[in-house]
Formats: sequence, structure tokens, C-alpha cells
Amino acid sequence: MTNPLRKLLGAAPTRTDDGAYAPSPLALKLATSATTDFDGGAYDNPVTGGAHKVLMLCTEERNMEMANGTLFSTGNHPVEMGLPMLHLLNAGFDIDVFTPTGAPAKIEMWAMPEKDDAVLKLYRDYADAFENPHSLADFVANGLSDQSPYVAIFFPGGHGAMLGLPENEDVGKLIRWADQTERYTLAICHGPAALLAADDGGTFVFDGYKMAAFPDAVDKQTPLIGYMPGHMPWRFGEKLSALGVTLINTKADASCHIDRRLVSGASPKAANGFGRLAAETLLDAVHRT
Repeated sequence: MTNPLRKLLGAAPTRTDDGAYAPSPLALKLATSATTDFDGGAYDNPVTGGAHKVLMLCTEERNMEMANGTLFSTGNHPVEMGLPMLHLLNAGFDIDVFTPTGAPAKIEMWAMPEKDDAVLKLYRDYADAFENPHSLADFVANGLSDQSPYVAIFFPGGHGAMLGLPENEDVGKLIRWADQTERYTLAICHGPAALLAADDGGTFVFDGYKMAAFPDAVDKQTPLIGYMPGHMPWRFGEKLSALGVTLINTKADASCHIDRRLVSGASPKAANGFGRLAAETLLDAVHRT
């Protein structure tokens, strides 16, 4: 499709102030919404006392270099992060925001549901936490113990999960610690890309697992509507499959899945169901112990 025609159809990505590109008007119309399907997040038996926490690891990187050299303005998706947070908070779990070094978390603000009061309030409440997150490097150096209050680690979606996390040694240590100490791992959409950090050349933590994730096949199509300014530099689904993971969905749908202590979801459409499944799973685990 030629550039003039792309502009006419609203399919040309939008240039950002730092020289990257955000999704086109057409892509935003097709792939985002001003509201969400958040169901209210009511739970009959929430945990109390602040003793049970979730460690949420966000990306601190903004721009992804595409295969053609252009930059895609990304971060963590506000719905894929926000709806699970709402469910976990309503179930009584505290959430601590982390990034690899403690630099501010990056959020895909162009995907913010601007008429969803619950989500907007959440981001107002957590504005300081996103601007001043905890450092994963410090936590790994000092906090990996059986006595840690974290019952789960959470990797939100957004293409930003592919930036800096999959190759980060501290992320790998975090995932292996969670596995060895029987904590839960939560990952949605592109969040499972971060799980690649646990590949140390030996037995992959999630070898033999099934999970839901955003399909590579859909990522290959999104440049056609200007969601991204080019094709992806690499495919995280291919890498997970090569390590023994079975991806259960072929569409960017509402699929959610739990395999042992891994809870996963496929896309923004899965955010509410994923959040509820994660919250109910953690509640059951805490009440059993």
C-alpha cells in the first residue's frame, strides 16, 4: 500500500515527538476501545492485612526497532496491565511495581481506555509507583528468599515486554526463584516474551507447558493497518515453541490458561478473564496454605 493511500485510509502510523511511530488512526479504531469489559472484580473471600503481594515487572524501555529500522512507540499495554491489577487489588493483594533498574515504567498511553473510570482511577492512584518503581536488580541482589511476601510475579502485556526483559539475567533469576519456591507466574499477551529470560541453556523452566499468548501470525499482519511501522525484529512465540512450550491459541482472542503455577492470557480481549483467573487462583492457593 503506497504512503498516500495509507494516509487517505488512516493506515499510516503516527509520528511521535521522539521520532518513533505510534499506531495509525485506523489501527487505534480497530484495536483499542474507550471502555473495557471489566466486571467489577468482586471477591467473596479476599485476603487481608497486606501480607500477600504480587511483584509486577514492567518494561522501562519505550521504542522497539523494527526489521526495517523504524521505531515503534510501545511500553506496557494499559488494559492488559490495568484489568489484572484491578482484580488482584480487589482480591486483597498488594501490588509492587518493578522495572529492571528502577527507571520509570513505560505505558502505551495511546491504548488508554479514556472513558473507563475504574482504569483511569487505577492509573491516577499508581502514577507515583509507575514513575518511581522498585529496582529488580536490587531485589534480586537482596530479596530472593523463602520469606518474601510475594505470592506471584506478573508480566503485563504490550510489545514493551519484548524490550530488555527476555535477555535480562535478573529476570531469569526471578522466574527461576518463583518456580523453585512454588510461587505463581502471571503473563498476558506479549508478557510471556519475558519468560525467555529463564532460558539458561539447560532445562527451560516452562518446557512442556501450555500457555496462551499473542500469536506471531497476528503480529505479522498488524503492519498492514499501521499498528506498527514495520515487521517485528523477532518472534517471541517461535522462541517459546523452540523451548518446548505449546501455545494454545491461534487468534488474538480471550483465551486464558493455567498450567501448574503459570497463568496466561492471549490479548487485550483476555485481560478481564485473565485477571479474574489469576486472582481466584492466588486466593485459592493462599487460603489452602
